[in-house]
Parts: sequence; structure tokens; C-alpha cells
Amino acid sequence: MATLQLDALYRQIKKGQLGNNAATVRDLTKITLTKEYALIVAVDSDGGIGSLEGDTIKCDPYQLGRFAMRVPLLELLSCGASPLAAFDMLTIPMKGVGEEIVRGVRDELKQAGLDDAFPLSGSTEDNVPTIMTGIGTTIIGLVHAADFRPGQSRAGDMIVCVGIPKSAPEDRVLLDDDEIVNQRDVLDILQIDGVHEILPIGSKGIEYEAGEMAGMAGVQFIPEDNPGVNLRKSGGPSTCVIVACAARSVDKIRSIVNIPVNIVGSFK
Repeated sequence: MATLQLDALYRQIKKGQLGNNAATVRDLTKITLTKEYALIVAVDSDGGIGSLEGDTIKCDPYQLGRFAMRVPLLELLSCGASPLAAFDMLTIPMKGVGEEIVRGVRDELKQAGLDDAFPLSGSTEDNVPTIMTGIGTTIIGLVHAADFRPGQSRAGDMIVCVGIPKSAPEDRVLLDDDEIVNQRDVLDILQIDGVHEILPIGSKGIEYEAGEMAGMAGVQFIPEDNPGVNLRKSGGPSTCVIVACAARSVDKIRSIVNIPVNIVGSFK
């Protein structure tokens, strides 16, 4: 049956009809392959951040590479997909700064258990002189319908923020900050019984993203009176995630991560 479905999909692609199988789910692109499986694509970009003359915000190239891959990788893992391949597109030459950025990209993948054998490809600008750093990152994964997390939250879930929202230039955001979430934290949380959904927090803040999560699940977000974190503060490069889970799972989350965990609300 799966082979027949893939054959039908291939014929659609040849006819330019792939759009019928692609949908946007939050910041992800979901391309349905069969009734059971879908490709997930997550992307991100950074410009004017780096160590070159024209960069507005100065940043170590290695750290830039880590943060550039961090965001789409967190998004992909959080939805329940398994990574297949990653890509980095640089607007600068490979030699020197470019090599450091790619080293950072590779090390961020390793934090999720994806070693040097994991496919990483990309492109650089080695012809035109540039004075400003730019990078785009893409990661592609595969997910089974039963493992796809968006929309799986339910009434009665507790909404837990793992990590603290931080964003430059207001905050100094560093990889070794013991208040921000990492790839390993997300993978561990996904294994906890009673965890229904995880969503990385970006520039719109916890309150907005919790509302989006609630809307997709057909429930209502009720914020805590004293949530312990600013619900409207930008999470920058996904320095925190929110988790929708059964009440019994909260203590388990606290026991397996070494960063702040705050109950910020619930779903009704």
C-alpha cells in the first residue's frame, strides 16, 4: 500500500501537483508522502550577525553556527520528526570564518545525537567579496502520523516553560548559559509519558505561542497569575520551550533537566 501511495505521489510531482500534499504547520512545512508518513522541513536565517566588518551584532562565528542550526533543529525535533539531512547556506567564503560557522552547525547537530556521519551539505560565496555575514539553515526529517505532536494537546494539560526566554540585545545569549534549553533536553522530554506537545519559543513570546498551541488543539490557554517568567518576552533563538503535559509529568520533567522549569498556565 505504501509503495502505491509513493507511486501516486511521484506522478503528482511529475505533473507539478506537489502543492496538494504540502501544508504549513506553524513554522514547519509538512509534505505528506503516504497516509502514515510525511517529510518535515524547518528553516531559519541570520544576517548581519557575526565577526565581519559589516556585521551589526558581533558574534563568534562558531557560536553563530550553533545558534543558526539550533532553531530549526529544535522545531523539527519538537514536532516528533527524525532528522534525515541538514543544510547550511553561507553568503561568505568557506575559508576561515565560514569553516568556523560550519563547525558550529555540525556541533549543534551532535548535541542531538547526530554524529559526523549525519548528512550535512551546503553552499558558500567564494566569488564575490563580502563584508557582512549571512547564513540560512535547513533541516529535513521524517515523521509517522502517530508521532506528529502538533495538535495533540488536550484540556487539563499543564503548560510548562522549560528554560528562560532570552533575546539579544537585551540579554547576552550564550551557548553555555545554564538557563536555556538544548536539543538533548527536548529529546529527553519527548520520552516522558504524559507529554503531549512541545513548542520552541521565538520572538512572539510564551503567551502568543501557547495561544497558537491551544488554538490548534481546540482548547483555551489559561495563564498562571504568577508564572515565574515574562510571558510576552522574546525567546530569541528558542532559549526556552513550552510543554503541554499531564500534571503527573511536571515533576518528571523537573527531574531530568538542569534548567529552570515553570508552570505558566493550563489548557481548559
